[in-house]
Amino acid sequence: MKANAIYSAPPAAALLMRMRKICSQLPDVTETVSFGHPTFQVGGKTFAVFEQYKGELGLALKVEKELQQIFLKDPRFYLTPYIGKHGWVTLRMETKPLDWKEVREMMRGSHRLVSPNGVAKRNGTTTTSFSPPEHL
Repeated sequence: MKANAIYSAPPAAALLMRMRKICSQLPDVTETVSFGHPTFQVGGKTFAVFEQYKGELGLALKVEKELQQIFLKDPRFYLTPYIGKHGWVTLRMETKPLDWKEVREMMRGSHRLVSPNGVAKRNGTTTTSFSPPEHL
């Protein structure tokens, strides 16, 4: 499946490029397309989805269920449609200014939460085999 064309055009293309750079520094990450959205996985489990929902670009991430309500008090976040009940929040990606350090930490945290068998718990010597699919 091919990603929706919006992810190849500004501003989505630049945002996606930054997300790919973050993912290139995480162990065992793969990128795929799910329902037309660029989707980042570890061990076959999704930890981040770049999506457009109701015309707004967002990054859906898994957070600890106990912390979800704290994120949702911040207007930059909303409950991720369909999977929010499982601890997912979506960060509005066109919020100005976007704090890329925060995005990186949230992606790392989501990666750790869904990582099977401690893949993300390895020490810093693990390198990633991440490369974006050519069809994106």
